[in-house]
This record gives sequence, C-alpha cells and structure tokens, in this order.
Amino acid sequence: MSKKIRKKSSKSDISGTVRAATASHTKQVREAGPSTSLAESGKAKPRPAPAASPAVELAEGFPAPSFNLPREDGALVSLADFAGRKLVIFFYPRAGTPGCTREAMDFTRLATDFAASGTAVIGVSADPLKAQQSFRNKHKLSTPLISDEKREVLEAYGAWGEKSMYGKIFMGVLRTTVLVNEAGRIARIWRKVKVEGHADEVLAAAREL
Repeated sequence: MSKKIRKKSSKSDISGTVRAATASHTKQVREAGPSTSLAESGKAKPRPAPAASPAVELAEGFPAPSFNLPREDGALVSLADFAGRKLVIFFYPRAGTPGCTREAMDFTRLATDFAASGTAVIGVSADPLKAQQSFRNKHKLSTPLISDEKREVLEAYGAWGEKSMYGKIFMGVLRTTVLVNEAGRIARIWRKVKVEGHADEVLAAAREL
C-alpha cells in the first residue's frame, strides 16, 4: 500500500515541476516583448529597410547629360549635334507666360552675339510641340525650342522639382540655365534664374570660355 502512494506522489511532483517551468518560460517570453528571439517567439525580427542613396546633383565639371528630343518643327535635336561648340540650354516653365516670353526674347535678341562667340542656344520645357511652335511663331523667336514632355532631360539637368505658389506645393520646371563647353562638360549652372539681365550675363560667361 505504501509503494503505491509513493509512486502517485512522485508523478504528482513531476507534473507540478513541468507546470511551474512552463509558466516561468511563458512569463519570460511575455516580459521579453518585441526583442524576443526567434526560438522564444516563433517570429523573425523585421529587417530595417536600406537607406535610400541620395541623388547626385549635376555640378560644374560634370559631363552634360545626353538627349535626343524634338524641337518645335518636329526635327530631332541631340547633344551630339553641338559637339565641339559651346551650348546654352535655358529651361523655362511654360511657353507663352510673361517671364518665359521675356527670357526667350532676350536670348533671341542676343542670338548674333552668341553665334559670334561660337555658342549655340536652345530652350527646353515640358510643353508639347504645338505649344512650342505657337510660342516661336508668335514672338518670332530664333532659338530652337525643345519639347521634353516626359521630363527626362529636365530631371537629368536638375530643372524639375518642387515649387510653391500661393501656399500650394507642386512639381514643375525650375527656371535653370546651363552652359556647356566645347568638351561637352558643364561650365556654368544658373539656378532659380531671375529673367531681368540673365541672357546678357550668360553671354558674358560664354565669351569668357
């Protein structure tokens, strides 16, 4: 009779020990929280996303990004067309608006002087060909007007970005001018261009190259 009692008592002790160990483990897992290991929680920790690489901003001395886009008459214009020559590219927000009209007319006014300095001039915006053609005809502009509707060249030259007007934030063309030297490298960059006197300043820089 005493042997049976001892066996029963032994089983009871073992069962109690298992329950105590299980309860202790469960408490440790709960207290560990999000830092619990895979073996403890059954779930792997999420890995942090890799940091995004910052975009490289175009700077003086960089090779000019290539392009091949249509001008207002439908003909394709590429950077290679100006190999061995200096090139001015002025990026303007919208054909026909007051600031853009004044800027384009100023570059047209100085067209002979730019040619004498061995410098070609082109304008680029995101306007469609029809708008570019109308713009050129209306104001008798002599500079080719390039249509970059997909904004690929605008972005490559850093002329597309965030703008604000009347408290509203939006994406658009940033008035920018780039001077490319005969070797096809960026010689000067004008950002946040103020139209007044700008074309004359660019001509002076082109003459100094």
